[in-house]
Amino acid sequence: MDFNDEKDYIMRIIKEMVRVLFSLMLGKQYKSVELPEENKYEVSGKALEEFEKMVDQGFVNEAENMLLENIDYTQKEEILAALLFYQYISEKDNAFLASHNYSKEEALDGIKALAEKAGYGEMSEIFLDSL
Repeated sequence: MDFNDEKDYIMRIIKEMVRVLFSLMLGKQYKSVELPEENKYEVSGKALEEFEKMVDQGFVNEAENMLLENIDYTQKEEILAALLFYQYISEKDNAFLASHNYSKEEALDGIKALAEKAGYGEMSEIFLDSL
């Protein structure tokens, strides 16, 4: 497996974890989680789209820090927004992420930490162990 294959593999793991967590949290089976044109997700009143714009502008770490500082883990919608945020990052090209001091591995670690804090840590461990 070369370096690019490994990065794509991490992106697929992230997408699958997001799909599984969405299914568990919403009690419905999701085949894939796509970002709708106008999504309703926000964290502490700030739209997910604003965090995505920060990522697009190269402020990946700053967007992640802001999101994690403000998230209310008792609010399912905020956790779902954070999951979509990490999925969004994972879809970025490796060169873009590297140029902004971020990696797909960091996004995967972020999802693991998010799942843990949201009470789904055991699920993420089982999921990752099965790969």
